[in-house]
Amino acid sequence: MKLKLTLVVVSSMMLGGCLSTPAVEVSNICNLMDEEVSWYRSIKASEKKYGAPAHVQLAIMYQESHFASDAKPPREKLFGVVPWFRSSSAYGFAQAKDGTWDWYQLKTGNYSADRDNFDDAADFVGWYINQSNKRSGISKSDAYNQYLAYHEGHGGFNKKSYLAKDWLMKIAKGVEKNAKRYKKQLNQCASQLDSNRIWKFF
Repeated sequence: MKLKLTLVVVSSMMLGGCLSTPAVEVSNICNLMDEEVSWYRSIKASEKKYGAPAHVQLAIMYQESHFASDAKPPREKLFGVVPWFRSSSAYGFAQAKDGTWDWYQLKTGNYSADRDNFDDAADFVGWYINQSNKRSGISKSDAYNQYLAYHEGHGGFNKKSYLAKDWLMKIAKGVEKNAKRYKKQLNQCASQLDSNRIWKFF
């Protein structure tokens, strides 16, 4: 039987009040992947291509955007009131910054990729996890350190810049916790989701 999707729309204030597509709170990743079959197909393709576990990719994307396609960082407030510039150029499902996205496009040749396209975002996250393995020696299944490298960049991670950021290490622990939960859930619904990849496109 087809799994039912239950998504709780969370306040856009979680992402700085800047979303035009709804963020979602995911208690069971199987429900989301059952509803968004193309997303599951994209995540599995990225996993196969880069060896980046689906549950790690999904945990990182959930932390970054809550699966909102056009997520952006909050605007700074001038004098504490007037909306000002955003803290970075991060955008989309994966919250990739302009420079990092340019690097990804250059190295992969995927110049038509868009950050608000889930297929492209999944490919980016899988690619970045693979880069973190090569450049920083982080296991692709190590969600905690993969997220730290994702946030700090490989140079920052290698210099252990995260050690001065207790708040970031706390967030990374949350990513790790979600990744473990997603792994367990995906193991339980894999056969259902794999069958969806076939019949839902006919």
